[in-house]
Amino acid sequence: MIVGTILKGASSLAHKKSVKKSQLSEKRKNVAALQEEQLRKLLSKAKKTEFGSTYGFTKLVESDNIRNSFRENVPIFQYEFMYKKFWHKTLAGVEDVTWPGKIQNFALTSGTTNAASKRIPVSKQMIRGIKRTCLKQVLTLSDMKLPSAFYEKDVLCVGGSTDLKKVNKQYEGDLSGILTGKVPHWINPYTKPGKKIRAISNWDEKLNKIVESAPKWDVGIICGVPAWVHILINRILDHYKVESIFEIWPNLRIYIHGGVSFSPYVNTFNQLFDKKVTYLDTYLASEGFIGFQSPVSGEMQLVLDNSIYFEFIPFNEEHFDADGSLMNYSDALMIDEVETGVDYALLITTNSGAYRYLIGDTIQFTDVENAKFKITGRTKHFLSLCGEHLSVDNMTQAISELSYEQNISIDEFCVLGKQQANGKFMHRWFIASDHPINSLNFKHDLDAKLCSLNDDYITERKHALENIEIEVLPTKVFYNFLKLMDKYGSQHKFPRVLKGRLAEDWEKYIEILEDDNEKMMVYWQSGSISYR
Repeated sequence: MIVGTILKGASSLAHKKSVKKSQLSEKRKNVAALQEEQLRKLLSKAKKTEFGSTYGFTKLVESDNIRNSFRENVPIFQYEFMYKKFWHKTLAGVEDVTWPGKIQNFALTSGTTNAASKRIPVSKQMIRGIKRTCLKQVLTLSDMKLPSAFYEKDVLCVGGSTDLKKVNKQYEGDLSGILTGKVPHWINPYTKPGKKIRAISNWDEKLNKIVESAPKWDVGIICGVPAWVHILINRILDHYKVESIFEIWPNLRIYIHGGVSFSPYVNTFNQLFDKKVTYLDTYLASEGFIGFQSPVSGEMQLVLDNSIYFEFIPFNEEHFDADGSLMNYSDALMIDEVETGVDYALLITTNSGAYRYLIGDTIQFTDVENAKFKITGRTKHFLSLCGEHLSVDNMTQAISELSYEQNISIDEFCVLGKQQANGKFMHRWFIASDHPINSLNFKHDLDAKLCSLNDDYITERKHALENIEIEVLPTKVFYNFLKLMDKYGSQHKFPRVLKGRLAEDWEKYIEILEDDNEKMMVYWQSGSISYR
C-alpha cells in the first residue's frame, strides 16, 4: 500500500504539472507551431545524414517557412521507394543513412495480408519517444480517481516475443517485442508476463504459459490487440472452469487496446468484463506512437510534440486509384489545413529516419483544434468495384451497430468483392461468431445499415452491385487461416477486405472446409489444420 500511495501521488503530481505545462504551452502555440517545432528539430538532427544532404536539410532549416519548403523539396515516400533508395543500406549496417548513427533494431510490420513483412528502422531516439508517450498515457490514469492500492497491481502486456532475430549485427522482430525487452528495471516487478514467457516466439505456447501463471498475478491493466486478448481471456476461463475473469483477476479495471478499431469488439468485451473495465485506445504503429486516448478525452489525440511530424493526403479518387495506390503526390496538407469529416491518408516524418512516409492508414479528424481523430481504415482496404466506395469505417460501424442492437458477439469479419457471370457485382461477407446468427436476417439488416451509412453504396445497390452474401463461421476458422498464412498472434490482425491472391486463398480454404463436413467437424473441435 505504501508503494501504491507513493506511485499514485507521484503520477497525480506529474500529470497535473504536465497538464499545466501543456495549457501554458497551448496559449503560446497552436497545433501548427507545435508541429513546426518538431519538424525543425528532426531536420536539424538529420541534416548531416545521406538523406539530409540529398534533400538539402541545412537550407530547409534556415527557411522562413520550413514546413512549406519541406513539402516542396522532399518527395513523398512509400516503403518500396524508401527501401530501394536508402533503407537497404541501413539494414546492411551503414551509419548515417536517414538518421544519425547506426540503427540496431528493425520492427517487422504486422501485416494483414500474405505479403512479406516490411522492416522499419527503430532508433534509440524513437524508443525513448515511445516510452515518453506511454508514460503520458499512464499519467492520465490519475483522472480516474483510482485507489492507491491499484497502482501496485500488475500490468499484463499481451505482445510479441522479446527473443529478436539477429541479422548481421542488428535485431528484428515485433515492435512490441522490441519495446517490452527494453522495459526499465524499476518497472519489471509490475509488468507481466516475466522475461521467460515474453521471450517465447510460439504464440500458442506463450498464451498457454500466461494461462498457467494467471492466478499468480494480480492484474489491474491489460494491454494488447483485441482479438488476442479475447482469446487469452477465454482460455483462462476454460482452463480454470470459471464464469468471470474477475474470479482470477478481481482488480482488473483498465484495458488499453490498439491495432484495429475496437468498435466491433465492444459487445464481446462488455460481456467478458461485465462493463467493469475502462477501455483506452492507442495508435502505436511500427513507425511510431501516433496517438492515444485519455480517460477523459473520449477520443484519441495526435501526439504533436514528440518527434513526429504529420501531413495528410485526402483519400479520394483524385489522389488514389481503385486499388488504393497513390496517384497524385502534390496535395499533402499540413495540420492547420485539414477539415473534420474527411478521410486522410497519413504521412509521417520521424526520428527513425522516415520522411513524408505513407504508412497506409487513413484517419478522420473529429476535432481539428484539439487534433482529435479516429482511424478509418487502410488505403488498400476498401471496396469500390462499381463506385460503391465502401470504406472499412463504414463496414466497422455497420457491424458494430448491429452487434450492439441485436446483442450478438461478432469476433471478426471480412468481405471480398466479385464480378458475376452477368457482368454485375456482389459482395461476399464472412462473419466470425460462436453464437447462432440467422444469416438471411443478418444479411438484410447489414445491407440496410450500409445503405443508411453510404449514399454511393445505396445507389450502386440499385444498379451494378446486384447481390450480397453472408456466411457465418466459427471464430477458429478465421484464426487458423492466419496460422496458414504465418500471421498468427501478437500484433497480427485479420484483414477486413480481401483482394487478389489473399481473396483466392481464403475462398479455396473455405471451400476445402465446406466440402468435407467430417473434416470440418474435426477441425472445429481440434482447432488445428491437418491439410493444406
